[in-house]
Amino acid sequence: MLFALLAIAACQADTLPKREKADTLEELTVSATRTNRRVPDEPTRVEVLGREEIAEKLLMTPGDIQMLLNESSGLRVQNTSPSLGSANLRIQGLRGRYTRILTDGLPLAGIQAGGLGLLQIPPMDLGKVEVVKGVASPFYGGSAVGGVVNLVSRAPEGTDLLANATTLGGADLIGWHGGTLSESVTGSILVGLNEQDRRDRDGDGWSDVPGYRRLVARPRATWTGSSGASVFATLGATLEEREGGTLPGQVAPDGQPFPEEIDSQRYDGGLVARIPTGSGVWALRGSVTSQRRDQTRGTERERDRRVSIFSEATRTLPVGSGALVLGAAAEGDLYRNTDIAGFDDDQWTLGGFGQFDWDPTERLGVTLTARVDHHNKAGTFLSPRVAARWRLDDTWTVRLSAGSGFVAPTPFIEETEAIGLARLEPLSGLRSERLVGGTLDLGGTLAGVELNATLFGSLLRDPIGLRPSATPERVELANATERTETGGAELLARAHAGPVTFTFTWTGLFATEVAPDDSLRQRVPLNPRHALGLVTVWEHEKGRIGLETFFTGTQRLDDNPYRTESPSYLIVGLLAEQVVGPLRLFLNFENLTDRRQTRWDPIVRPTRADDGRWTVDLWAPSEGRVVNGGIRWSP
Repeated sequence: MLFALLAIAACQADTLPKREKADTLEELTVSATRTNRRVPDEPTRVEVLGREEIAEKLLMTPGDIQMLLNESSGLRVQNTSPSLGSANLRIQGLRGRYTRILTDGLPLAGIQAGGLGLLQIPPMDLGKVEVVKGVASPFYGGSAVGGVVNLVSRAPEGTDLLANATTLGGADLIGWHGGTLSESVTGSILVGLNEQDRRDRDGDGWSDVPGYRRLVARPRATWTGSSGASVFATLGATLEEREGGTLPGQVAPDGQPFPEEIDSQRYDGGLVARIPTGSGVWALRGSVTSQRRDQTRGTERERDRRVSIFSEATRTLPVGSGALVLGAAAEGDLYRNTDIAGFDDDQWTLGGFGQFDWDPTERLGVTLTARVDHHNKAGTFLSPRVAARWRLDDTWTVRLSAGSGFVAPTPFIEETEAIGLARLEPLSGLRSERLVGGTLDLGGTLAGVELNATLFGSLLRDPIGLRPSATPERVELANATERTETGGAELLARAHAGPVTFTFTWTGLFATEVAPDDSLRQRVPLNPRHALGLVTVWEHEKGRIGLETFFTGTQRLDDNPYRTESPSYLIVGLLAEQVVGPLRLFLNFENLTDRRQTRWDPIVRPTRADDGRWTVDLWAPSEGRVVNGGIRWSP
């Protein structure tokens, strides 16, 4: 039925009205690389998810940006705690701790946005998402060694209200309003209420879908002066209670209840100022984020507070046919734990950087970047990067980039998101991780089809991982003696047939590392060898129908008592939206094939692991088929 509708729509391309797109590639500018160039002129490949894509994913998961990022080629949202649903973002096979998440150029979710960060950012107030894959440390320091995602707020105009409910007991109520406050001041405010009931999908007494209740509020304001100067300010508050583990009255395999809970409070504030002076521009950025968490895992309790401080000043000057950016930055990451000794820490990084954008000819563009960072615990590091763009003709462009970066040791990695710090030995003798990587990109149009192909690779020296310690039922972090090697390719193809758009993506990935005991080289776990997606959308001024199909290939599994390699699986989704005046009615069928991990194996282990976990890693969805629907009012 759906395919018949799509075929009819394609045949009627000349008679059906087309929805006007908010942005085109030629008009989009990107700020993630600092100089606000148009996308076609940028030597660094920056992928931009526009407002239309954001609006579509808003109807599927109104409360977070997981799906928005997870369905882009080369990106994978990886669950790090099956019981509580924590997740981070892997870019081109690198673990999530190497990815930096920014909001309007500020780390409002903290220096590291893993854990619950991705789950607490609603997409309603986003105008676009900029993604830089590969080494971005020369732009944004050590935590961006694998790439950066910049969430850019939407223009403060209009009103948006959305109410949503799901078949798994989830509900969302989100409102946004933006407008003019005075002749020189505009502003917006977002308020969201989200909740989800705990669900046990396979009847084993353990939560396969964590429950939560969350409140999010974010006001923004921008002042613009007559001289072109501007000041942007934002505040944010996120309050959440989340629960998982055994359900009330149920027990783990050892016969004891094992509830897991985390209450979190995050407050942040940020400021961005642009001041034109003479022939150049000053840009000042600063933010402070404070997060408190109270976590319970069985009988173990952890209460902690983490404060992240960020400041940066840059000066941009025109130089011939290019632009020079000089800047300095300071970051602080302050951590205190009430219940576990040995992890209180203050880490500070001071950095200076320079960037030269040069366009010697219309066809050639080059960006040279170098950054020096001094970390109070790890030492001093140089992070260089070069990117070049060459237009082969009016259609095809080649981009090449290479660079290096560093990551200072930290106890906050994927594994500790699941186990906490109670069984972790205090850090000792760790070396900083160093990464060298590069990408080669070819993009253009062939017979009306937009095509982009990318080759990527990286070498990570001294990777830090978790291994058993000499003390029973304890674990420790240690550097591996061999480097982690990652390589692969991506392909994007997009075609339009009247009101129908077809988007195909493929990522092939081969990443290897040594085992924790340095005994052998093996595939990096939880990295699919192949991932494919086909999205078909038919849209017009009265609505849209979207069909999504995603294939996930085999993944190596680590410390899984049921299997060493996951099977491949296919997920199909269907979205329908109808516009009635200012109202949009929507119905979304997610995971129609009902693929969930417990259809193959249990999530709960037969015995508790040395690191304290009762669950295996998630390599497939845990919630299975979900239907959600609701109404959106956009006058």
